[in-house]
Amino acid sequence: MASDLPSFAASRSLAETLLADHLPERWRHTQARAREAVRLAGLTGVDRDALLHAAVLLDVGRSPVAVRTGFPPLDAARFLRVRGYPVRLLGLVAHQLAAEVEAEQVGVDLSGYEREESATVDTLWWCALVADLAAAPLALPDGRADTDGRRRDATRGAVARTRARLDAAGLSVVP
Repeated sequence: MASDLPSFAASRSLAETLLADHLPERWRHTQARAREAVRLAGLTGVDRDALLHAAVLLDVGRSPVAVRTGFPPLDAARFLRVRGYPVRLLGLVAHQLAAEVEAEQVGVDLSGYEREESATVDTLWWCALVADLAAAPLALPDGRADTDGRRRDATRGAVARTRARLDAAGLSVVP
């Protein structure tokens, strides 16, 4: 995947351009998520490049420049597709934090983007949960609740698998 991606600096610059001025709290959140991704990029089974790029690009769909549907994961994936990002990255962004559960609830179709289950996905979700909107680490990231619990269950699974990888690597849970 690395050869299909622009440089990480280009992806980071794109996110900064879209978020820093209009949504500074999201930019702080993005920076915190990216720092955690850098810290965990060496975990067993994690695709370093995919994790780092996805971590910095997850919130671009919230930018006024990218909003089309009002569903940030879909808007981010569409925005990045036009810019030539690889299909796998589009799927990571579109299906962030079990977004398909919320998409189903609001009537958004994410079927045009591949959903994967992998160490990279688990770690990406972990990184998103570790940083709150103020970019302060959360002590025990355990998922976000939804009305029927499916999103919470999916994120809890990702968190548990990532914690096991952190333990195996001898890394701390909270940075």
